[in-house]
Parts: sequence; structure tokens; C-alpha cells
Amino acid sequence: MDGALHLLTGLEAGGPTRVRVGADGTTYGDLRGAAAAVAPTLTGLTRVAVHAEPTLSTVVAVVGALRAGVAVVPVPPDSGVRERAHLLTDSGAQAWLGPAPDDDGGLPVVPVDLAARADTEPAVVDPSATALLLYTSGTTGLPKGVVLSRAAVVAGLDALADAWAWTADDVLAHGLPLFHVHGLVLGVLGVLRRGSGLHHVGRPRPEAYATAARDGATLFFGVPTVWSRIAESPDDARALRSARLLVSGSAALPVPVFERVAELTGHHVVERYGMSETLITVATRADAQPRAGWVGVPVAGVETRLRTEDGDDVPHDGDSVGRLEVRGATLFDGYLGNPDATARSWTDDGWFRTGDVAVVDEHGWHRIVGRESTDLIKSGGYRIGAGEVETVLLGHDAVRECAVVGEADDDLGQRIVAYVVPAGPVDDQESTAAELTAHVGEQLSAHKRPRAVRFVDSLPRNAMGKVQKTLLPGG
Repeated sequence: MDGALHLLTGLEAGGPTRVRVGADGTTYGDLRGAAAAVAPTLTGLTRVAVHAEPTLSTVVAVVGALRAGVAVVPVPPDSGVRERAHLLTDSGAQAWLGPAPDDDGGLPVVPVDLAARADTEPAVVDPSATALLLYTSGTTGLPKGVVLSRAAVVAGLDALADAWAWTADDVLAHGLPLFHVHGLVLGVLGVLRRGSGLHHVGRPRPEAYATAARDGATLFFGVPTVWSRIAESPDDARALRSARLLVSGSAALPVPVFERVAELTGHHVVERYGMSETLITVATRADAQPRAGWVGVPVAGVETRLRTEDGDDVPHDGDSVGRLEVRGATLFDGYLGNPDATARSWTDDGWFRTGDVAVVDEHGWHRIVGRESTDLIKSGGYRIGAGEVETVLLGHDAVRECAVVGEADDDLGQRIVAYVVPAGPVDDQESTAAELTAHVGEQLSAHKRPRAVRFVDSLPRNAMGKVQKTLLPGG
């Protein structure tokens, strides 16, 4: 497999297929011509930074660099001065490709001309060469650079095409950031590999998704926050009845949102699971019946397993919690310049430690409990998944959002604490807290009840909508 010639096969075919980002649109033929014109400007460069705003310029820059065989470092447009400086220094980026932020780190800027055209073929590049350097969220210390090869990207995108029956007949709509796996790798490169149309709606408002549906979009990506807002906007949600597939990722989709979207759109949202280090490893297939709270089965070319803290097998009984480990063609090559962190992430027999905990049922379906560091609560000798408690709380009418954590406790080791964003005014917090605690006790085992319920106005989230539990008081 030639990594360059086969990475964006749909785009290389050219043609009238449309790519739209915000108010700007182009055809495959013009996008390929603009990207080809980038190549001569990158002579002598091996790695470039892209200020990954949701613009057509970002798409042309990324595609142009990949066609030229140059690795791309997507830089979040909302990154602070310190984080941006770290990304530029750690990655070894030699220049900005396309518009740069005011604080450009002293790097030269290579402009991208959207009107320029060329007709050169993509460079011949080894499939093992680096395609992307994605930086982790940095919940502990500075973000680490995740090295993704061209071969891994191809394997990941082809596995999802198989799982979701994704073809050139689809038009993908989403409003996700263009510096992570979800929005950039799946949401742009996946489109250009399949030969699909793209409608990036800008800010992911319900009305924007509805407009995209009326314009012919068939495949929709969103994070749970997006689907929650769509569920609260019935008229916009009903416009999605014409869709073929709705996909949610980056965090767990609350069961009430899953059910409400299905009621309004006629579609059950399919979920999937992955990381920057692994791309998407588990997904609900388009030909399966989606299950609320479950993210599906391993995609083609990927294996998973559950292990105890001692390395023993965990039964696939749909209830037992274990450490999730994966291996396969979609995995990264390591953390850039950090061999110690890379080594810690792999088992002696070649499996990647995701840091997540999960359960698997007898049919191979996975349910992600969460991060081992924040979502596996050890209380009174029990191992409790925070996600299970959160799902039950979200089923109560008084709860809009919630996050469950384990806090240190002298008696229990950890006690379960729920942070709740109420669905409306709470006249008596003590009474409502008791009601929610009793609700969990009725639905789950008694030892899974929160020992404290704290009402908050909002939950801290990152750009992908994931709750940052470490930022909660006591989290």
C-alpha cells in the first residue's frame, strides 16, 4: 500500500462532489487543485503546524501537507500561550501552514492560497511515515504528542467505512473541532477517503444540523452535548428523519438523550469508542440494533480484552468491570520524544493500556465505564463504575447533567459523590438530594448510592464536550 496515493482516494478521483466549511464551499476538483498548489511551498519541510480553525483554509492546508508527504500538527485555536508554545516546541514544527495566530512562536508562515491551482500527483510516501501529530488533553502535565502513521489512519477509516456502510453516496454533516480524531480524522479525512460530501456547519447548533439535513446530509456526527441540544429542539430534530445514520462519540451519550432523539428523528444514535492513541477501536455497526449506553464491538483489524489489576482475565458477562486493553492496525507509534510514557502504555505482550475501564457482554458489546483514574470508584470493597450511577441519575426528571466521582473516605476508601446540574429550580436541595440517592438505590445496588449530592450550575468540559472531573471540587 502506498501511503500517499491511497490515503485520500475519494479526493484523488476529483469531480463535482461538494465540500463546505461554514459559508465557504468548493468542489473535490478545486480542493485537489488548491491542495496540489501547496506542495511547492513545502519544499524542505517535514512537519508543519496548522492553526486548526473550522475553515476551508484549514482543510486545504491539511490536505496539501498530506499530499506532499509532510506531517501535520493541528493546533487548537483556543490553546493558551503556554500550551501553544509547548506544542510547537515539542512537535518540532518548522512552519505554520496557512493563517497563524498572533502569537506564532516565531515560526515562519507559509500562506495557503485558496484560489491557487495545480495538477501535480501526491508524493510517494512510505505508509509507516507520520501523517499527524495529535496532542492529548494534558489532564496530567503538559500534553503528549501522539504519533499517527498514514497506515494507521487508513486502517481506522476503512474499518469505520465497513462498520457504518459509509460510501461516496453519503454527505457528512458536523460542527466538530478540526484538531482531534473526531472532527479532523473522521470528519474530514474520512470524507475525502470515501469520496463523500462534507458540510461542516460551523457552530453545532440544532438549527444548523437541521439545515444540513434539508440540504441532503445523510450522516451526522456529534458529541453528547450536541445531541442533547437537538433533543431539546423538536422541530430541528425532526428534520433529521431523512438521515441515514446519526453518530455520537467523545463521551457517553445519556440514555434519556438517546431515547428522546430516537423519538424525534426515528433513528437510534450509534455510539463508538476511541482515543487519539488508537483512533476508533469499537463501534456500533450500522446493521446492528443500537443499545443505549453501549458502544458496540471491535472494528475490523482491532482486538480488545479486559484485565484485572493483577493481569487476570475479566469475564465477558456484561457486568464485570476490567481494564480495557486493545491492539491492532489503528494504533499509534508512540508518544513523541517520550519513550518512558510510551513503554508504560504497553503490556509486555503487546497490548495498549487505554486507561479506561469497561464491561463486555457475551456478544462482544462494550460499555465504557470511564477512566480508571476518575471513573472507577473503590468503595467499601466494591468496584463501582461512575458511568453506571450517572446513567441512572440522568434518568430522573430533576437531573439535566451529572458527574459522579470518588472522594477519599477514611472508612470506605472512597465515597460516591454526585455533582448534579438540575433540570429546573431546586427549592429544597436536601430533599432533592435524598430523592436522587433513593432513586439510585432503587435502580442499582445499595452500595452504589451517592453518599453526597452537590448541585452546581454547570460541569467543566473540554472542547470535545468531555466532562473534566479533575476540575470538580474534590475531583
